[in-house]
Amino acid sequence: MTGDTRGGGPQPSRVRALSVAGTDPTGGAGIHADLKSFAAHGAYGMAVVTALVAQNTCGVRQVHVPDVGFLRAQLDAVGDDVDVDAVKVGMVGTRDVAEEITSWLVRTRPPVVVVDPVMVATSGDRLLDAGAEEAVRGMLTCADLVTPNLPELAVLLGTAPARSWSRALEQARELAARHGLTVLVKGGHLDGARSPDAVVDGATVVELDAPRVATSATHGTGCSLSAALAALRPVSQDWPEAARRAKAWLTGALRAGEALQVGRGNGPVDHLHGLHPGRGA
Repeated sequence: MTGDTRGGGPQPSRVRALSVAGTDPTGGAGIHADLKSFAAHGAYGMAVVTALVAQNTCGVRQVHVPDVGFLRAQLDAVGDDVDVDAVKVGMVGTRDVAEEITSWLVRTRPPVVVVDPVMVATSGDRLLDAGAEEAVRGMLTCADLVTPNLPELAVLLGTAPARSWSRALEQARELAARHGLTVLVKGGHLDGARSPDAVVDGATVVELDAPRVATSATHGTGCSLSAALAALRPVSQDWPEAARRAKAWLTGALRAGEALQVGRGNGPVDHLHGLHPGRGA
């Protein structure tokens, strides 16, 4: 496992994973989903709040972004006391927030950094203004892995969304080369009975295929997957291995989600389906 304890001594028994993201009062997305994902993979989860979001399974009602000084205080409180093995960054909301997180990542250099670029809503609406989008691109210089869906991949590159899987892989290669990182490109926005993903690192492409799960329980899927990857990478050989494990877990979580009966909209996945044999099989 990555990272040493303060003052030396034995290695910790669990990955220490930090989520830096927004909230979800209904528990299906944001830091609430991330903490469940960490727990599902045996990691010790921590969270720093970027935004307070009044949302449920039907949509977002209101967003409050605290002063970045308080964000800095939260990040420093964790970093000054805990050796963090992996960081997952989700919703940033504003340029100032993104730049503050980037500054902290530069100072602390966590061993594993996963960025889930929350930039485009399911409706297709852009969630960030131009300045915030540019700040997220700047954050990629500190990332080891970025996990865009196809609309987000296009925003990061400043181009049109891919309409085919082959074009999505081309865009992922371009993004990986531009920023010197690994890209997990997600093909869930494409039509078809399969749901392809791929781990793209420069010229190397490892495709991960799975059947598309017919379910309404899709709230927080991207948050949950990126958090799982952050928890798994320190105890995996490489990103493809971590991604295979995370994708298999998420497929089960999607299959089990509707049984939770949470909300009247698109409900959450069942992060802890592994605690109940038979669910998600």
